[in-house]
Amino acid sequence: MARRAVSGKLQTVRESFPPAPLKETLHRFKLHPRKSLGQHFLINQRVLQQITSAAELAPDDVVIEVGAGAGILTLELARRVRQVLAVELDSKLASALSQIAAPLSNIRVINADILQVSPAELLWGGESAAFPSPYKVVANLPYYIASAVLRHFLEAQLKPSLMIVMMQKEVGEAIAARPGQMSLLAISVQFYGKPVIVDHVAAQSFYPPPKVDSVILRIDLADNPEVSVSDKARFFEIVRAGFSTPRKQLRNALAQGLGLPPAEVAALLEKAEINPQRRAETLDLEEWAKVGELLC
Repeated sequence: MARRAVSGKLQTVRESFPPAPLKETLHRFKLHPRKSLGQHFLINQRVLQQITSAAELAPDDVVIEVGAGAGILTLELARRVRQVLAVELDSKLASALSQIAAPLSNIRVINADILQVSPAELLWGGESAAFPSPYKVVANLPYYIASAVLRHFLEAQLKPSLMIVMMQKEVGEAIAARPGQMSLLAISVQFYGKPVIVDHVAAQSFYPPPKVDSVILRIDLADNPEVSVSDKARFFEIVRAGFSTPRKQLRNALAQGLGLPPAEVAALLEKAEINPQRRAETLDLEEWAKVGELLC
């Protein structure tokens, strides 16, 4: 099942795959969903089509898929692009997927921890460049590593041009938040690109169903960060300080987090035309850039 918004409410839509093929695949390879790895397999045809549509796939695209699982998304991607690099941590699932994908020459299954291998290593294999950048990331991310995977790609030397990821609803909404509901995670992602929620996905769209709903999140990355800062490490140190005590006024949160006199911080905020009494969640990315430059 999936749910779509209708007149401000969520409407249930029954568009799932027949469960038998997936269960037969799991039975054939003697596999069971592993809760410890956050394995929830997509069984909703409409959601699958939404993911591939949002990715705006072209025949010459190269796609990195994280958490390829039983290959439902992998096979759909392979129909549309030049190469799919399917990364799967679970060695049994990776082995099964290699057999499932064997007839397709444009799928390469990689049994690895995505957080331990760089995009360049995946694309180039440590040898001469096999594929030009940019590439795209399309993935149904395990909830427990979703934020870490985003950071892994966003902070990589070789960044994707586009990311389409399924993740926990609350996390996706936090990433796409606007001023008034901002967080450290939102700033960390929006620094590199523009996130937007494509749609909400009900828990029943997966087997087994997780305890929470999901969202499809699209992140369009620019060639350069969305704002210009002279010292990126210091910029994020300042942002972390601002959110370290989110209920405090920005003047006090920054003073405490950076070890500076509150009066000095207040004066710098006023110079940036930012009210020292505001809270971190109300600042947009451009305002954080101003704060960062004055406090660097």
